[in-house]
Amino acid sequence: MYDYVIIADTSSDMSAKLRQRYEIEDYLRGIIYYPDGHCESMDLDWEKMTPSEYYSSMKDKKSLYKTASVPVGNITETFEKYLKQGKDILSISISSALSTTYNETMMVADELMKKYPGRTIKCVDSLRYSTALAYLVCMASDKRKSGATLGETFEYIESKKHTIHQMGFMDDLFFLVKTGRLNNFKAFFGTLVGVNAMADFNRKGLSEVIIKAKGKSTAVEMILRYMDETIIDPENQIIFVAHTQRDKYANILAEAIKQRFSPKEVIINQVGMACGASIGPGLCAAFYEGKEISENLAEEKKLMSQLEAELKNRKKLPKAQ
Repeated sequence: MYDYVIIADTSSDMSAKLRQRYEIEDYLRGIIYYPDGHCESMDLDWEKMTPSEYYSSMKDKKSLYKTASVPVGNITETFEKYLKQGKDILSISISSALSTTYNETMMVADELMKKYPGRTIKCVDSLRYSTALAYLVCMASDKRKSGATLGETFEYIESKKHTIHQMGFMDDLFFLVKTGRLNNFKAFFGTLVGVNAMADFNRKGLSEVIIKAKGKSTAVEMILRYMDETIIDPENQIIFVAHTQRDKYANILAEAIKQRFSPKEVIINQVGMACGASIGPGLCAAFYEGKEISENLAEEKKLMSQLEAELKNRKKLPKAQ
C-alpha cells in the first residue's frame, strides 16, 4: 500500500494491537540478559512471561535484567527484507543518549543504500524512549497515511521530537537503590513520606527529575496542572498513559485526563521489557504533545516550582468556617 515502511525497535513498547492499528510493518529486536545470565532477543508481545511476572521478579535483590542494543545483524536482516521488496525505510530508534541503536542503523543504512541503489533509508534519533518513542512512531504513521512522502514524514518527525512530553511519577525508590541511582537512606525515608519522583525529557534525550511530590493525590494533581500549562490542542490528540505494574494509578490518571482535557482518546500502555529493565516497577506517566521543551528544562523546572508553591500555599490557607 505504501512505498515506504516504518520500523521501530523494542524500546517503543508498541503492542501487537497498537502496531496493527498504526500499520507498523516491523521492529528491531534488542537483547535482554536474564538474572541467570542467559540472553535472548526481546519481543514486544510478552511471549516469555507476563508483565506481572516480569516486574514482580524485580523485588528479588538478585533479579536484575540488563539490555543491549539491537545487533547489527538484526538491523541488516530487517532492513534488507523490505529493500528487496522495493520499499524505502523510515527507522525510528530509541534515544542515542541511552543506546547505540541509532548509530548502528545509520551505519547499516549507508552500506545498504550502496547495495540497493535507488532505495532510501531515513533514520531518526527519537531522543525519546518507551511510550514517547511510540508516540512519535504513531505520528509518523498518521503523517504517512495523509499521503506524505518518506522525506516529508522524516522532516515532520524531526521537527516534533522536542514537543513530546512525559509527566508522571516513579514511586519504587528501592528499585533505584538496586540500580545505583539512590542510596538506601534516601529510599527508606522517601518511601516513608510517600515521595514520588516526577520527570520530563530534556533536550539531550534523557528523562530528568524536575520535582518530587509527596503522596499520590498531590502527584496526580501536579501532573494535570503541568499538562495544563504545557499541552497543545488536547482535544485533537491521543494521550498515552504508561505504567510499570501500576494498573490502578494508570486508570486513575487516564480518567482524570479524560475529564480534564477531553482528548480524542486515552490509551493505557504497559512498558515493555526493554525499557522496563531500567525503569523497574513503580512508574505511571502521561505522554502527550505540547510546547517545545526548553534548554536544560529551565522553563519546565520553573513551572513545576511555581505549581509546587501554589499547592503548598493552598494547603496553608485556613479552612472556611
